Amino acid sequence: MGRKVYEGAEISVSFDMKRCIHARNCFLKLPDVFDPAQRPWVQPDNAPAEEIAAMVRTCPSGALQFSYADGRDEAAPKINRIAVLENGPLAVAGAVSVDGGEAETRVTLCRCGLSKNKPYCDYSHVDAGFEATGEPKAEVSGQVEESGGSLAALRIPDGPLKVEGNVELTTGTGHKMGQVGKAFLCRCGASKNKPFCDGSHKAVGFKDPV
Repeated sequence: MGRKVYEGAEISVSFDMKRCIHARNCFLKLPDVFDPAQRPWVQPDNAPAEEIAAMVRTCPSGALQFSYADGRDEAAPKINRIAVLENGPLAVAGAVSVDGGEAETRVTLCRCGLSKNKPYCDYSHVDAGFEATGEPKAEVSGQVEESGGSLAALRIPDGPLKVEGNVELTTGTGHKMGQVGKAFLCRCGASKNKPFCDGSHKAVGFKDPV
């Protein structure tokens, strides 16, 4: 099942179920537009286009995206950010390209090692009871002054996530951990220095050949 588009007079909304992490921002903020109990569950003409666009920007996974009828799409934020979510994935916001794909503005990337849709989170951390703090005190090295521009996230086969490009790392509540130009982030769930890789993927036999 691919991305489905719901067209409205002024704005269209698309949804990719495989990317959804059930943050529920859509229903809680705009239930007249996003209601899973209705069919279709997305009704883009039930609220002003700007309100819908503002809500979609809060979807951390990028499962929801929008485009205006005049051709405008969502612009990437000026500051690239990776937030470490409590007991959950890495929430990335910025001009990010994953595994060499087209640039996106929002993605959530698995850090429990169990997703069936790697490198993206598919909510497997909940079923597995994954526990990892969203307020890590991991030391950040390689500081840079800038935190914008293009950002690349690339899976290392059977290993970590390599992130290249200026980015600000934060805790889940927004506390700044630091700014880096390159980082290797854990995606096996076993690192003792989360969110960074410490080589534990080898000891636990993590497999994702990419």
